[in-house]
Amino acid sequence: MASTVVVVSYRPGDWLRRCLDSVIPHAGEVIVVDNCSADALATTIARQAGARPLRTRRNLGFAGGVAAALPEARGQIVGVLNDDAVADPAWLPSAAAVLEDPGVAAVTPRVVLAGRYREVVLADEEWFAPPDQRPLGRQLCSVRVAGAEVLSRCVGAGLHDFETGSDGATWRWTRPGRPFYVPVPDETCPVDIDGTDPGPGITVSVLNHAGSFLRRHGIAGEHGFGAPDDGRFDPPREPFGFSGTAPVFRAETLRRIGGFAPPFFAYNEDTDWCLRARLVGMRIAYDPAAKVTHRLSATSGGTAAERVRRLSQRNALLCLARNGPAGLARQEITDRLRKGWGDPVVPELVRRLPWALATRRRMGRRWVTDPETIWEQWVEVGSSWDTSPARRPTI
Repeated sequence: MASTVVVVSYRPGDWLRRCLDSVIPHAGEVIVVDNCSADALATTIARQAGARPLRTRRNLGFAGGVAAALPEARGQIVGVLNDDAVADPAWLPSAAAVLEDPGVAAVTPRVVLAGRYREVVLADEEWFAPPDQRPLGRQLCSVRVAGAEVLSRCVGAGLHDFETGSDGATWRWTRPGRPFYVPVPDETCPVDIDGTDPGPGITVSVLNHAGSFLRRHGIAGEHGFGAPDDGRFDPPREPFGFSGTAPVFRAETLRRIGGFAPPFFAYNEDTDWCLRARLVGMRIAYDPAAKVTHRLSATSGGTAAERVRRLSQRNALLCLARNGPAGLARQEITDRLRKGWGDPVVPELVRRLPWALATRRRMGRRWVTDPETIWEQWVEVGSSWDTSPARRPTI
């Protein structure tokens, strides 16, 4: 079947060229939405690569950029690919084969993080500091590779999130016996952990996600994030949903359900879409044979960016308002509004809430199930996975 790939680019770098080179030979057409990039750089790169540019007059965000491209798409199969992702040749054809099942609304590929990662397992004694029930090891303040600090880029079950002390110092607690993964340029590069050599470790590819899972508050998590891609995510499965990195759809399904909702701008528009699909009785499929490599948050800055955090929090509440159990949505939104106008999320939430509630009423006429059933079936399903050390090197 004819296929279209949509790539949205606002702040393009060399990654956009690599992205386009990976899909142009395998797609019927590639549309690059130049989301008002500086000096129309995304348009220039698209034309040089042989893609069709579609320039917007302002930055519409990821959701709005995809929405702008869909009326232009001519393919029966439509893939959406982040501009910092590179698709394997099998990405589209393998997903298209899964989409022959009319009950499947979208296919999410196996998405791995770009680059090599050295596995580290620290043999510290596990302890707990009440009331914190997390298993803790040591307070890790620095991981250096070739002189560069990379602690913020380390992933895996062996590390908890960053914490900050009253003096402004930051650290991450380790989890004893669980691996974490350090980005390295090659297998021989030394790793320094708080001034010590952790010893030898194998080099692996690390998973970004194999589909997504639904949290109670309407936010999705990434199944498998930070685990080695060593075969444990090879079986196909039905996850709750997908992350927006590289989903593939039938054009007919997008006409039926609609695309990503532009008012989200960016973040949680993918979770919103998956909930809409499930409420009308469709499924999401994970296809491990469709592989994509992702340079994480190359353009957005990730959760370290204040605007990203604000959009994520606002959109999670809008997603609940549109698709979630009414009681839960009311509780979560009321709790947030009580924080008052000093909370930067509140004014943006108030501005968008009438739209969310109006579209809920309109979409609800087509629901074949109810949000309470979706929550009962899917909350936290897929929120855990095998976090044991890698079984073998994968690079």
